[in-house]
Amino acid sequence: MEMITEAIVRLISEVVGASMVYVNEPMSRHTTFRIGGPADLLVEPANVNQTEAVIKLLRQMKIPYMILGNGSNVLVGDKGIRCVVVKLGKEFGACDVIGTVVKAQAGIKLSRLAGFALGNCLTGLEFAAGIPGTLGGAVYMNAGAYGGEMKDVVRQVTYLDSMGHRGTMTAKECAFGYRDSFFARHPECVILECEIQLQNGDKEKIRARMDELAAKRVEKQPLNLPSAGSTFKRPEGAFAGKLIQDAGLMGLRVGGASVSKKHAGFVVNDQGASAEDVRKLIALVQEKVKEKFQIELQPEVKFIGEF
Repeated sequence: MEMITEAIVRLISEVVGASMVYVNEPMSRHTTFRIGGPADLLVEPANVNQTEAVIKLLRQMKIPYMILGNGSNVLVGDKGIRCVVVKLGKEFGACDVIGTVVKAQAGIKLSRLAGFALGNCLTGLEFAAGIPGTLGGAVYMNAGAYGGEMKDVVRQVTYLDSMGHRGTMTAKECAFGYRDSFFARHPECVILECEIQLQNGDKEKIRARMDELAAKRVEKQPLNLPSAGSTFKRPEGAFAGKLIQDAGLMGLRVGGASVSKKHAGFVVNDQGASAEDVRKLIALVQEKVKEKFQIELQPEVKFIGEF
């Protein structure tokens, strides 16, 4: 992008440190699909103040940007991303606890957050232990598994609004829906921190539940292959994986991407797939399921960048 000059790189580096600024960064390094062309610039702030300063700087200079967490629910195009990617990752993952409320930065991985809750004998987050995303991304899409969703535990969210001002929002104001929230409908807002309301529990029971759910994931999901988790949203009154399986599509392949033979709800990168391979395979699955069952599957995976 012509907007990304050496002067801009230097200004951002002054905020986050030069080691946290990456020019023409391959997004395959930052997505669980292990797919994606280069981002013009990727920035990884380490705390709320740095994030606020970077966003303010980009807005002042009218430079487009997008927010990324663990990259676990996205497919980045082979031609990459023509904007600044602000990655709220492992450096942005502090957490603390007061009573039964855990306060954490948006970049913390859900697995680590669930482990922190376990360590403090707090129950309510066991469902999230195996979700391969960050807290911010999970709140953004109201992630869920095994009967639990983020809406069940979120107490308050601190965010930057479209003008760059910091604000807070209660769980009710977040307007959570199925894989949806206020933030999903207003991507110009940036989730910074969350307060999670949990309950006191028995440590061994919490651990046992987490182990039980982990075993289920290993048994039923292709965790050994790069993917973005569940590829499709659950259609009303049905399950995407079962529809795909019943349509005889397990193992269906386009290039290096295939429908998992272990769980039909997952498209996996098992042979060095391109983003175009995955995109075409998703479209083919949608076409065949609609043809057989008259049901339109909607991708849960977000398509980002240039294909």
